[in-house]
Amino acid sequence: MGIKKFKPVTASSRFRVISDFSEITKNKPEKSLIVALKKSGGRNNYGRITIRRRGGGHKRRYRIIDFKRDKFDIEGKVIAIEYDPNRSARICLVEYPDKEKRYIILPDRLNIGDKIVSASDSQVDIKPGNNMKLKYIPLGTLVHSVELAPQKGAVLVRSAGSWAQVMAKERGFVQLRMPSGEIRLVKQDCRATVGQVGLIEHSSFTHGKAGRTRWFGRRPKVRGVAMNPVDHPHGGGEGKAGQGNPHPVSPWGMPAKGGITRKPKKMSNKYIVKRRVKKKKGT
Repeated sequence: MGIKKFKPVTASSRFRVISDFSEITKNKPEKSLIVALKKSGGRNNYGRITIRRRGGGHKRRYRIIDFKRDKFDIEGKVIAIEYDPNRSARICLVEYPDKEKRYIILPDRLNIGDKIVSASDSQVDIKPGNNMKLKYIPLGTLVHSVELAPQKGAVLVRSAGSWAQVMAKERGFVQLRMPSGEIRLVKQDCRATVGQVGLIEHSSFTHGKAGRTRWFGRRPKVRGVAMNPVDHPHGGGEGKAGQGNPHPVSPWGMPAKGGITRKPKKMSNKYIVKRRVKKKKGT
């Protein structure tokens, strides 16, 4: 895994920084583990845009990832590392003795030929790729692909380079330090995979041109202050002055930066031990 920089022979290559894809060992996905992926263009069943700035992009096939890791106590062998267009992390193909193949998110320092196992209700070696319940993972261990409810499948800490750390264990819960700095409680019977997600260099990548962003299915963004008053609360005014210095809001008047968007009924405040630290502007 490395970074590839380009000589500034064109305007688009001047700032372009991408992966060198040296870790990829298989170019075509496993046929039995892909399904069609239909795009919505940000529109709902009425054809109305409900998510702005989506549309276009390269055609994709969805890779079925084993987030549950429910093939217990059977060692699997990593036989390939692949690119996945649907996520920032790489994925690896694992083959089991009965010839069944499954995809998992590639942890850092997991290589071709390595063997991994998912324990049903016991502790296994603390090495990247092994999966077990949180109550068996030692304090201080870095984990990823964490469940929020037992047997529901991993939903937390799945992006490239991310990790959570086991901080403490108390009364049926485990304290995890999340990538955001938040410390939250997770039930001890939830499963997690040991190690940090691979492709740590992902935060250094730069598309370098608008066209490459379009390949990912992201359309252009227009600033509110550049619009007319009828289109956005920030619109109008003379020149670049706009409407003075208003509180940043969405086109529908909802606070856009720092406002609470979580719904009270769905809040999990009782599971949050420490809130994430908000980064100050310019840091």
